[in-house]
Amino acid sequence: MKATFVEHAHDGAARVGRVRTARGSFATPCFMPVGTRGAVRHLSAGDLEMLGAEVVLGNTYHLMLRPGAETVRALGGLHRFTDWGGHVLTDSGGYQIFSLEPKVDDEGAVFKSVYDGSKHRLTPEGAVDVQHALGSDIQMVLDVCPPADATADVLRAAVDRTALWAARGRERFLASGDDLVARHHQFGIVQGGTDHAMRRESTERILEVGFDGYAVGGLSVGETRDEMLPALHEATAMLPADQPRYFMGLGDPVGIVEVVALGVDMFDCVLPTRLARHGTLLTTDGRLNIRRAEYARDDNPIDEKLVGSPVARYSRGYLRHLLSVDEPTAGRLLTLHNLWWLLSFVEALRAAITAGQFAAFRAETHAIWG
Repeated sequence: MKATFVEHAHDGAARVGRVRTARGSFATPCFMPVGTRGAVRHLSAGDLEMLGAEVVLGNTYHLMLRPGAETVRALGGLHRFTDWGGHVLTDSGGYQIFSLEPKVDDEGAVFKSVYDGSKHRLTPEGAVDVQHALGSDIQMVLDVCPPADATADVLRAAVDRTALWAARGRERFLASGDDLVARHHQFGIVQGGTDHAMRRESTERILEVGFDGYAVGGLSVGETRDEMLPALHEATAMLPADQPRYFMGLGDPVGIVEVVALGVDMFDCVLPTRLARHGTLLTTDGRLNIRRAEYARDDNPIDEKLVGSPVARYSRGYLRHLLSVDEPTAGRLLTLHNLWWLLSFVEALRAAITAGQFAAFRAETHAIWG
């Protein structure tokens, strides 16, 4: 079954709808919390259900090392293993080619384990096999994500290998058996950096392979927004309107409204949870650093304008205290708030598009967060 996008409303290129999968469907635009090792740090599946998350990410590289893909399979796949009933999307390990700088050739990549230093080869076919074992609803094809300052030669190699691996990964996926193909979906990934010609070429080559949905990778990796958005537009303008479009690795409010303005449906990022662990909170007035001394005796909730936060019962002073004494509860409560805030922001974004008020929502977001 192919993942499909059904539009319910649009305002310019920004669109609201649902992505339909073998598991069910989820609303878009959609922010997806990142649970790299099988959990969003500090939170449980029950927490994510309470927050209203519909899709959670897992990471192929980390899960194949700990606890191992076959262990996850033996324990019922990621859904049963984590007791999560929503959608699961797994990254292929392509981002680790960017962040860990493994040895890469046309066959795949050789990684060193961050846990014990052992070496592991991941191929396009192996990435499919691992993700089938994990049981993710949406799996990403293995790709090469170059850095923002990549030379023309590095960028060319990344585009060529991404296309080569896309064809091999898709062939393995389609040959995995009717049952697996019916229950899982595979997304292709477009690369090309900020080079517009490369973006168009990569998009054409990935579209020729044919996937259940399409992601734009290799952006938000250090380039400016003025460089990122035109490059993104080169890809989204070519992607099919009836399939989901996923921007990989984006979670700031301005970035979200800007990619949605170009027709993006899905996005993920560790930003809200990482900020929370370091004491920075998302509010309707912008970022709030709860570590600052001025909040030591502040009896107000984190966000006075929004009372729905699951931690609204706690004062800023109390939360600052927990953080200052390294109480683990602080990480949990602040993470709950930041994810709730960002998911609420995206819900308001969907409402603005539906009401034909996206331009005003976009302008307000820039005024606060720009």
